[in-house]
Amino acid sequence: MALIETPICDFGKKADNFQLKSTENKIISLNDVKGENGTLIMFICNHCPYVLAVIKDIVKDCKELEKDGIKSVAIMSNDPNEYEEDSFENMIQFAKDHEFNFPYVVDKTQDIAKKYGAVCTPDFFGYNKNLELQYRGRIRELKNLKPVKEGESELLTAMKMIAKTGNSPKEQFPSMGCSIKWFK
Repeated sequence: MALIETPICDFGKKADNFQLKSTENKIISLNDVKGENGTLIMFICNHCPYVLAVIKDIVKDCKELEKDGIKSVAIMSNDPNEYEEDSFENMIQFAKDHEFNFPYVVDKTQDIAKKYGAVCTPDFFGYNKNLELQYRGRIRELKNLKPVKEGESELLTAMKMIAKTGNSPKEQFPSMGCSIKWFK
């Protein structure tokens, strides 16, 4: 398990379009998940201990953000041949087990992860209503793979600010997690 940090936010960078298969066997595009006031694109997987440590917070925050006109999508880009836990069948079960209220899609070619510059799981990309990147940070601080529970998550606070103003806080702490499992 290699711990990786996300790079600093490239403020204003436009979101790339995608068309990926969801766990509900639908093709989901960027337009399908574009929110009225913002869009959250997350790169996650089923097996990463960092994702598992915050998955309840992710689902809770995404439900809360819907009230602010922000839609969310989770993308799984890992090589399932190396990590069976990340197979499409296991993605379906993972989404059900955690009661996802957002599409969970598979990036079979890893092209979308590369276009976005995703480096780890979880990796959060928060966009304003114009699909301009405003947030590339963590959901919250973790200590020994346990969330530090004090107030709202940093992700939720930033995305609410994006919904209201179109911008997020300039000070952002990188997300950390397992590296994306690239094809060999």
